[in-house]
Amino acid sequence: MSPRTTAPEDAYTAEPFVPEHGGLADLRRAAAGCRGCPLHRDATQTVFGEGDTDARVMLVGEQPGDQEDRQGRPFVGPAGKLLDRALADAGIDPSEAYVTNAVKHFKFLTQTEPRKRRIHKSPTLREMTACGPWLAAELALVEPELIVVLGASAGKALLGSSFRVGETRGTVLERELHGRPERLVPTVHPSSVLRARDDEDRRAAYAGLVADLKVAARALS
Repeated sequence: MSPRTTAPEDAYTAEPFVPEHGGLADLRRAAAGCRGCPLHRDATQTVFGEGDTDARVMLVGEQPGDQEDRQGRPFVGPAGKLLDRALADAGIDPSEAYVTNAVKHFKFLTQTEPRKRRIHKSPTLREMTACGPWLAAELALVEPELIVVLGASAGKALLGSSFRVGETRGTVLERELHGRPERLVPTVHPSSVLRARDDEDRRAAYAGLVADLKVAARALS
């Protein structure tokens, strides 16, 4: 299904590119041509959400990373593998979740020394807002029983710029999003576990992530 209108590139809104009707496959096809903000210029491709429309839980992260950008699928890099393990340890089947990101294109800086590599750069609130119509459309189609908010950027995209993950992680929030009541459990992004200073801190960070996800598992039971 085609987008509703022809929109100027980089107008900082994805709204004109989002089809009015159709399923997730239609959204995914339309998102592949999104030019709603400048992030599409350098990214390899759009990385849309993945999972079933009847998924009970939706996991929302910040943006695709390097591996996700190359493969065109969310959470396939190191953080995604850690997230799958944490979900399983918390009692949530990763295959039964819908996974997506607040921003659908990889934002990065290019480092050339000592070797060329792409370094993650956090999206701005303006970029997250521009991408918001895609996330709203995913929520409307999946209608999850629970949203797991992975990190500060995802929380700001869903709950506003005042969101602080440290203040609400591991709790069940009830909010109205896009005209529909939602339950959300915020936690850290799994990449923060990977960035821990040493093995001891990494084990503690991972345990904290699993503890938060167990709150989500209990909320789904």
